[in-house]
Amino acid sequence: MCEFTLPSIQESQLIRVGIAQGAIVSGPDRIGTTGLGSCVGVVLYHARKNIAGLVHIMLPQSPPNFSGNVCKYADLALDWLLDEFSKQGLRPSSLKAKAAGGAQMFSGSANSDILRVGPRNAEAVENYLRDAGVELVSTDFGGNTGRTIEFDLQTELLQIRTAIKGTYTI
Repeated sequence: MCEFTLPSIQESQLIRVGIAQGAIVSGPDRIGTTGLGSCVGVVLYHARKNIAGLVHIMLPQSPPNFSGNVCKYADLALDWLLDEFSKQGLRPSSLKAKAAGGAQMFSGSANSDILRVGPRNAEAVENYLRDAGVELVSTDFGGNTGRTIEFDLQTELLQIRTAIKGTYTI
């Protein structure tokens, strides 16, 4: 089970999401995660309803009959996140998404599909969101360096920090 947070305080806080975790926040809170190498961080949000959620995905596809931590896998994590938005009365087509990560962290493995975890994670996220009808507004996938992300619901900007590119927003 993923974590569910919907604070009602008025002062902005940064809610941190760990690896293979997810959370939902309401504005003015911000939500972020660190350690996105081959992992992908996906933010879904609805600006008018002032709600955002983030999952830190490790792998693209869950094994059959999996019953553990759903936020570990793209398919189950995004199912969970959409279900949480549904509980708030929000349909997938009313949501927007931003995502980052999916780096190729294992050098020399670009031709080995099993070691292409980052690119496979990015593809899984793009395919899932497209099939669900969620608009994927912007992405920052690929490369070979880790990322830290922080989403600000008030500005709808995803801040990305890397050792190579520095800090930028999408």
